[in-house]
Amino acid sequence: MPAFDVIVIGSGFGGAVAACRLAEKDMKVLVLERGRRWDTYPYGPRKPEDAWLWNQRSPERANGWLDFRCFKNMCVAQCAGVGGGSLIYANISINAKPELFQNGWPMEISYDELAPYYEKVSQMLRPVPVPEKQIPARFRLMKEAASKMGYEKRFRPLDLAVTFNADLDTSKADSFDETHSKEWVNSHGAKQGTCIHCGNCVIGCPVRAKNTLDLNYLAKAEKRHAEIRELHVVRFIEPLNGHYRVVFDRIVSNGTLQRGEEKARRVVVAAGSLGSTELLLRCRDEYKTLPNLSRFLGYNWSSNGDFLTPALYADQAISPTHGPTITSAIDFLDGSADGEQVFIEDGGFPDFVGQILLATTSKPGRNPMLRAISSYLRPYIKNRDAHHCVMPWFGQSVDAADGRLLLRRHWCKPWERQLRLDWDISRSEKVINAMVNMHRRLSEATGGIPLIPPTWSIFKTLITPHPLGGCNMGTTQADGVVDHKGAVFGYKNLYVADGAIVPQAIGLNPSKTIAALAERSAALMQ
Repeated sequence: MPAFDVIVIGSGFGGAVAACRLAEKDMKVLVLERGRRWDTYPYGPRKPEDAWLWNQRSPERANGWLDFRCFKNMCVAQCAGVGGGSLIYANISINAKPELFQNGWPMEISYDELAPYYEKVSQMLRPVPVPEKQIPARFRLMKEAASKMGYEKRFRPLDLAVTFNADLDTSKADSFDETHSKEWVNSHGAKQGTCIHCGNCVIGCPVRAKNTLDLNYLAKAEKRHAEIRELHVVRFIEPLNGHYRVVFDRIVSNGTLQRGEEKARRVVVAAGSLGSTELLLRCRDEYKTLPNLSRFLGYNWSSNGDFLTPALYADQAISPTHGPTITSAIDFLDGSADGEQVFIEDGGFPDFVGQILLATTSKPGRNPMLRAISSYLRPYIKNRDAHHCVMPWFGQSVDAADGRLLLRRHWCKPWERQLRLDWDISRSEKVINAMVNMHRRLSEATGGIPLIPPTWSIFKTLITPHPLGGCNMGTTQADGVVDHKGAVFGYKNLYVADGAIVPQAIGLNPSKTIAALAERSAALMQ
């Protein structure tokens, strides 16, 4: 008999939901997560010597926070850790547009069908907009741009999975200090704090104001006796006498890999668009353990049309390192931006230099001179604003979703197969240019000077934190890898529940839709 009812591979917006809901059904659940459990202070890497990067080829040597993959004309940013992408995402929790589901999805999936599952996600993540008295300068600039260009009705605040303290006064110079965060215990027994607008959403909130998955879905799953194992890199899945054997490498403390395995009646693959697709490709083409997987595996991959255009403002303090990473949007998903569907957002980023300096000065040692210098510098570092004149115009769009993930042999190591992305920018170039043009117009309308990144203008290369597709939903094995429930065609009790099953670009932040699909899949799972 297998030791578990279900093994969940990955703990992001698909895996965390699946683990929680299946544990609530009294199933014995095991979650295998490749990354660490980032639950000690500071939450996430801060100093240069911290574990910043994940290396998929050598995870025993580099098993840090950020998995950054570069392919031809496309780079993908992902997180490795218990909680998956929720650890580094911009907190936006937003429903997809109802029109999205009218084409390209199985007939069982519609907006009305997903509505109750969207609500379930909201109940767990508790998204709210930034309090009126705390809206950052970026929000006000977005609203000004919309007004000046006649787009007032398209402007909207965005709901964030963040806990705010309505009494915080962000106009005070010291408001970003951690002492202003109010500690509380959420309904799942996890300790959290309230947002101090420090701008560190994507490198780990130091006060746990982000309602990340480890603090709700995964905490609830563990209360129902689900087991979560960190630093477990799954290698392949094999059917075996009516159940599945999951083989993994465990990253041990001495920097080596230790082979192991567990068995379960069901397996839910939730390692993200790249991770789930690569794992199933290896099972089909390398290990030959799942030879009947659809030939559609790897197709219809999408970057979700992400793009960022920085703009300089000589006479305005934008301060993108202050406040939550994204707070508002101007909606052109009706196709009114040069005939293309785009969703413009304000953008923010952490003060990386300041974080390193703060970490360096926090432990000056016993030397009296160093302690005096550190004491003098820390207030300056905290209050300085080197990026005050920059506005990062961000956004997503509906790209062609015509990428293909596949395994190819390395030219100098033919015995190795590496994940590759075939991405032809030609069919998506028009929508990206439409977003660039909108960024330019919004910048110029508000007195900014847009700086189109040469990565696009010269090299036609994109960066996305929102990869979708590769294990797409379909109606049959000929046009999809999984059905409307996320069940893999050809293999009973094998599921995929993450962004890999989304069959097309969503055009806005996808995390809530991924979680809603996982809620529905878990509800239908017997």
